[in-house]
Amino acid sequence: MTAGRGFGSAGESERGRSVRQVAPLSERETRVLAFERHWWRQPGAKEQAIADQLDLSATRYYQMLNELIDRPEAMAADPVLVKRLRRQRARRERIRSARAERRGEGGAA
Repeated sequence: MTAGRGFGSAGESERGRSVRQVAPLSERETRVLAFERHWWRQPGAKEQAIADQLDLSATRYYQMLNELIDRPEAMAADPVLVKRLRRQRARRERIRSARAERRGEGGAA
């Protein structure tokens, strides 16, 4: 941006498009993203660490994580991690869908 040239109003970019301000993540949400950066080599180790470090059940953790990675605040906080997690989720969904179609459980009505 050059001197003397500002944006028209708060929330507006240089090209005139609206830019939504994202609120910061909560402490727990930040901890969930930080936790998810780790790689787990042994089965069950991650679930135990979820309970020990985050005081959550594995089910609740994954529910929170799936909701979290859809939020722009998470993308702003850690875009590489969020994109990786979204790709993994999409891959799992494709696999489940293909299995269901092979079994004749397609969603078409």
